[in-house]
Amino acid sequence: MALRSLQKWHGAGNDFLVEVSEHGLAPWWDAERAKAVCDRTTGVGADGLLLATIGSEVHMVLYNADGSQAEMSGNGIRCLAAAIRRTTDGTWDTLDIETVTGTRTVTLKMADTSGYGSVAMGAVTFGEILSGTLGVAYVGNPHVVVRDDPKWTDAMREELAEDLSSQMDGANVEFLTVESDDHLSIAVIERGVGWTQACGTGSCAVVAVAHREGMCGIDVTVDNPGGALHVTLDGDEATLSGPVQFVANVEWLEA
Repeated sequence: MALRSLQKWHGAGNDFLVEVSEHGLAPWWDAERAKAVCDRTTGVGADGLLLATIGSEVHMVLYNADGSQAEMSGNGIRCLAAAIRRTTDGTWDTLDIETVTGTRTVTLKMADTSGYGSVAMGAVTFGEILSGTLGVAYVGNPHVVVRDDPKWTDAMREELAEDLSSQMDGANVEFLTVESDDHLSIAVIERGVGWTQACGTGSCAVVAVAHREGMCGIDVTVDNPGGALHVTLDGDEATLSGPVQFVANVEWLEA
């Protein structure tokens, strides 16, 4: 039997289970165990599992709810930083975290169990535009941005997202509504998760694509179903800002 001590956090409703290991790698976790703990009926429930290992550097590994591994999460990395700060009784405001997409610097201000932070997400790059979309963007992970249509049902959106994602061999799909030059709204079907309350990398992707298309500026609030995130562009570099909130300590026991 294995007992794992986890923390549950969310950023604008995008929720994660976080394990912080201060003594090297945490090889116990695998795809099936991550899928089990993230299950919302038979597990604890989360959009993903984050593993933080602290040594001479801080490393992040991210499992999606279906057990697949993801390259990056803008909301998740803030939650990971907050969990590390809580575990270690840290007083720092800035932390460098190593991810498979490179080093990401998180700036975090905490007040007890809640806070607000930003992360330098790196360059947003564009791919070949798929038919019927506004564009394809990469923020460490792949995104397809679609102009939303209020006449569509969620079933229609899900069918479209499945088709577009399959053309990309897996991608997040964002449905975009332009509110104004500095205000966008999105709904997101996330690869390996499904509908999600918020997507940080997706928010960066839609701002980059919408700005390229002349639909918005470079300093934009993005309303996600679970709350507002903020994206600023500096050339092709994106910075994402948003909230973090502690939910609970969790002990997960599995044979």
